[in-house]
Amino acid sequence: MFAQVIRATVKDTAAVAAASEKWQKELKPGAKGYLGVTSGATDDGKSITIVRFESAEAAQANSERPEQGEWFNNELAPHLENVSFFNCSEVDLFMGGGDDSAGFVQVMVYKPSDLGAIRDVAKTFENVAGERPDILGGMMVIADDGTIFDANYFTSEADARAAEGKPMSDEVKAAMEKFRQVAGEVEFLDLKSPELRS
Repeated sequence: MFAQVIRATVKDTAAVAAASEKWQKELKPGAKGYLGVTSGATDDGKSITIVRFESAEAAQANSERPEQGEWFNNELAPHLENVSFFNCSEVDLFMGGGDDSAGFVQVMVYKPSDLGAIRDVAKTFENVAGERPDILGGMMVIADDGTIFDANYFTSEADARAAEGKPMSDEVKAAMEKFRQVAGEVEFLDLKSPELRS
């Protein structure tokens, strides 16, 4: 799997939603290798879009379609600021991956000092996932520059916040501490109205 990540600041949320809907109806049928998208914006207008493809070649072929460029430049870009793109050659799935039924998605953005240690922590969390029925799944999208976009899918924000306040097992506490040690500075993007499509 390959992912393209787009980060930006949203100027017009409704216009961005309309542009996304147009892409789904008019351009998706010609996007070979497209697997799905997770997208949304925080309350303060920071947006993130994670588009999944079968391969880097499929993503590149989609980017090179004339209609894709026209759509981005004319329908989407005018409603965004501070746009940045990330190519992500590695995608690790957590509990089978994201879930389009999620009512809340939190994306953690960080550049760890030790990717292997982060992957070990993710395995630990997966092993004790039964302690958090509010978590439906997740994916760790690793950009070519080392930035990680760690998307976690929850039944709802209320369920996630309630679970965060409950006591953790010693195993989870240890994993959390290890994560803090190697993840470095972490930015949290809370998507309260996520767009989730496969």
